[in-house]
Amino acid sequence: MGVSGPLRVVVAKPGLDGHDRGAKVIARALRDAGMEVVYTGLHQTPEQIVDTAIQEDADGIGLSILSGAHMTLCGRVVALLKEREAEDITVFVGGIIPDDDIPLLADLGIKGIFTPGATTTEIVEWVTANLRLATA
Repeated sequence: MGVSGPLRVVVAKPGLDGHDRGAKVIARALRDAGMEVVYTGLHQTPEQIVDTAIQEDADGIGLSILSGAHMTLCGRVVALLKEREAEDITVFVGGIIPDDDIPLLADLGIKGIFTPGATTTEIVEWVTANLRLATA
């Protein structure tokens, strides 16, 4: 059974990083592309982010991480989704991600990884193409 309606994406700023300009730009770009977007605000725990995604029946979670804690925070979000049997929620991340960490994040289950220089068009196109793949 396919899911209809606009894609639903939770955009979140996990951890102590206090810079949310990029997250707000992405949230607006996704919204302008016709998606329903829930922006959780600053300083969210992985538990809060996963709870929000499940409550909002999200198709995806976009994490914005500039603090260098991407391995820990992304890993925890993916683990919580698995614990909550919500692995159908696609997780993608953007931020300051060293090249060496990109394959490690992919191994954790992060489906999309965007580094500085990624355009909003690139991210919107990726989200549109990669969320709800199982129902397409």
